[in-house]
Amino acid sequence: MARSIRIAVQLQPQHTAHYSAIRDAVRRCEDLGVDIAFNWDHFFPLYGDRDGPHFECWTMLAAWAEQTSRIQIGALVSCNSYRNPELLADMARTVDHIGDGRLILGIGSGWKHRDYREYGYEFGTAGSRLDDLAGALPRIKTRLAQLNPPPTRAIPLLIGGGGERKTLRLVAEHADMWHSFADADSYPHKAAVLAQHCDAIGRDPATIEHSAALGGDQTRGTVADLLAEADALTGLGVSLLTIGSSGPDYDLTAAEALCRWRDQQ
Repeated sequence: MARSIRIAVQLQPQHTAHYSAIRDAVRRCEDLGVDIAFNWDHFFPLYGDRDGPHFECWTMLAAWAEQTSRIQIGALVSCNSYRNPELLADMARTVDHIGDGRLILGIGSGWKHRDYREYGYEFGTAGSRLDDLAGALPRIKTRLAQLNPPPTRAIPLLIGGGGERKTLRLVAEHADMWHSFADADSYPHKAAVLAQHCDAIGRDPATIEHSAALGGDQTRGTVADLLAEADALTGLGVSLLTIGSSGPDYDLTAAEALCRWRDQQ
């Protein structure tokens, strides 16, 4: 299944005291031709000053849905632990309606201990959080099917992570999109494990869109480095490439270069 190359920007909602900077950044992403604008589902900054300014994920997605008209939107990724699965399904359906069918429902099992501790969620273990996610995914799908009015269409489900025993099995069983943080060296192995999980349940792995982050967690490297990484990953079968951008300035230079590169493919 041949897929068109797409470019996403994760607008990290940190280190700006003024939401207007984020509003401007998502507008610029749409104007540049970026395919998807993601944020993330944390309560404190991940990089730089850990007590710096930060905004919440899902209220922001609702604002983006109203503000934009073309670009897809979503969380990379929403933490399963923070919301009842039925509530998350209803939130996703509502945001998708606000945006006329442009939401991607990204979800993961969660990992940031401070978020859990300060907001009163039970942290558990990596295994228990993945088990909770496994239990939540069918509930989300069931609730989406029961809502009135229903979603505008089958909302794409993205699962992020690379755990080979549990996470990639959940991707095979439930996801339309898989986001990996693997680089070009480690990606083929992860993709092969996912393909094995798909084979075990009779699913074609090509029905899952493969996504990967460029430049590491903090988007290191020059634009030339990022374009070389994009060439390598797309050569391995990745079709969605995500670049990060943080406040207060939300530099989109790399995103603009990637959009030009995409259009030349």
